[in-house]
Amino acid sequence: MAPDADAGKSSHRANPFAPLTSEQLAVGDGHELYVESVGRAGGIPAVYLHGGPGSGCQPDHRRLFDPERFHAVLFDQRGAGRSRPKGSREDNTLPHLIADMEMIREKFGFERWLVAGGSWGATLALAYAQTYPHRVSGIALRATFLGTRAELEGAFLKLLPLLYPDLSNDFLSVLPEEERGQPLDAYWRRILDSDAAVHGPAARAWHDTERILSEHAPGRVRLDLESLNSTRSLPGSPFMEAHYFQNDCFMKPDQLMAEAARLAGIPGIIVQGRYDLLCPPATSHALSAVWPESEVRLVEGAGHTLYDPGVRDAVMKAIADLASRITE
Repeated sequence: MAPDADAGKSSHRANPFAPLTSEQLAVGDGHELYVESVGRAGGIPAVYLHGGPGSGCQPDHRRLFDPERFHAVLFDQRGAGRSRPKGSREDNTLPHLIADMEMIREKFGFERWLVAGGSWGATLALAYAQTYPHRVSGIALRATFLGTRAELEGAFLKLLPLLYPDLSNDFLSVLPEEERGQPLDAYWRRILDSDAAVHGPAARAWHDTERILSEHAPGRVRLDLESLNSTRSLPGSPFMEAHYFQNDCFMKPDQLMAEAARLAGIPGIIVQGRYDLLCPPATSHALSAVWPESEVRLVEGAGHTLYDPGVRDAVMKAIADLASRITE
């Protein structure tokens, strides 16, 4: 019996958020990226950039884009998610990720695309747009992160002890006393240590602390210190984060603010949780002040994560509103 040529189309009609295409795309240096597209061919070109660095795209991210309006591409960055080699930090820098985006854009034949991303995805979105402004039709950001050490120190060394003093003590207690004077450097060094007895507890403690800071109403506010030496599988993102943060995200000091003039003419909407402890509102407002075509939309009662109340809807609306400006 001949295969049903319309089976794929019928499946997509039944689930409009099912991928149109999915593949492993070789981008060089031994890396293959998982790349999928959703929506409809001929729709408004868009790309979604996941956070971390090192987390990966999730099926729910497809739903940020109206499938009737967009032809959106989602991909797992080098070493993240379903990309291969999994967890690889070799030839994995911000310039590599920007080059990968260009290869993906050219593969889909997009002249320009709307770039959307949150947290680390916002960092990559801004860096890409400043490198290739003529390829960007609009930028939708959530939780502006400029990739600076000052932001990380603000979250983990200032806001953490101010708002969660017990958690801060837990966080520091994972380190030997002599390493607590420079805890961020100590954590990144330990996470990247080849010894599982060293990197395991550090990776779990970093991941769990960051998770608590990301939620406006976290389910727990202390580390489970006894579980840090568990044999359960380790989260992947702390390793990629340590690699990038130890290297200042492979950027010059304050690069994204210093080169913000390159965003001139690109419309932008920044969705910002009022109580985001990892990426506070001041950062989004500072960026908007030097990017006249942008606006900040505050979500009251929300923190950092996409899934705090109101944030996801605000991101969807930002993407839709930018699309309307692009097509007017």
